[in-house]
Amino acid sequence: MEETRKSAEEFLNLIKKSRKGKLKIYIGMSAGVGKTYRMLQEAHTLLKNGIDVKIGFVETHNREETHALISGLPIIPLRKLFYKGKELEEMDLQAIISLRPEVVIVDELAHTNIEGSRNEKRWQDVLDIIDSGINVISAVNIQHIESLNNEVREITGIEVKERIPDKVLRLADEVVNIDLPADELIERLKQGKIYKSDKIQTALNHFFKSEHILQLRELALKEVASQVERIVETAITKPNALKHERFLACISSNEKTAKTVIRKTARLANYYHSKWYVLYVQTPKERGDRIQLDKQRYLINHFKLATELGAEIIKVENTSISKAIVEQAEQRKITTICIGKPHMTLLKIMLSNNVFNELLKKLSSNNIDLVILS
Repeated sequence: MEETRKSAEEFLNLIKKSRKGKLKIYIGMSAGVGKTYRMLQEAHTLLKNGIDVKIGFVETHNREETHALISGLPIIPLRKLFYKGKELEEMDLQAIISLRPEVVIVDELAHTNIEGSRNEKRWQDVLDIIDSGINVISAVNIQHIESLNNEVREITGIEVKERIPDKVLRLADEVVNIDLPADELIERLKQGKIYKSDKIQTALNHFFKSEHILQLRELALKEVASQVERIVETAITKPNALKHERFLACISSNEKTAKTVIRKTARLANYYHSKWYVLYVQTPKERGDRIQLDKQRYLINHFKLATELGAEIIKVENTSISKAIVEQAEQRKITTICIGKPHMTLLKIMLSNNVFNELLKKLSSNNIDLVILS
């Protein structure tokens, strides 16, 4: 409880520093580690300190100890909507902004809103709330972070559909990891403290395998450490100071290749807290009147993903991909170029081009690193 009190006091200090709302995010390795429980504990502490705190949305999953903590906290009623003949409830964004509490608790950051809502995603609601000057405490699981999507799928074999862009974490003023030993988490699951009995075995066979939990736990610890480092650097660095590292992700219209290169370059850029770009070189055979419709659709999705992850998009026309990469690297003062591994389309094109050796020479002479991503 002492730890919760100190955490609440630290967030209170953040609130006093700016008129724009502050954002605090609790991150966990999986459901059931206690993110919602900690948010509600903090809400009680803030309330005792005279802060106008309200619950915008909380998902207890019928967990008794979590549900008990709601008692005594002011709740903003949910909005009722009719969707496909059913009455559903959703967080009332407009009511939150109109009531203007000092702090609002918003659970399930990666949630997809019901069709007809002001925003498609809850994280977009949260950005609207902090833009209106209201402070937000929210929570998300590590598997919902966009740039980690590939790694989570490799660990668990599950494609997580609801995701938040990494930029949401970069906007956070405070990021806190809620950790729990794997055996303790599994025991909570078996006791029915996380899911209902009919879902327990399925969970044990997938996300809640011991080896999966350990790997997800490592991802969560690394992510929070990286975000804390970013926050500290921001606090002690001049606002306009340029980061030394600059990354350039080179993509083709290949669906799987480009997604991998974009996500992995985003991870590198996030680790170094650096500016990064995504470059697509349009060759004559992929001109607007020649490119296949499926490839055109892939490119649009690639650009959207890269933008959500914080990249600046560069699209140029050139008969030589290698020359275009060199030109952009020099122009943008790039320190690291990221491409796909040898069997992927982009590198094949480059290797078959006579100017590839020139590319390597120019990269070397400009102290630019070349990273081939697996």
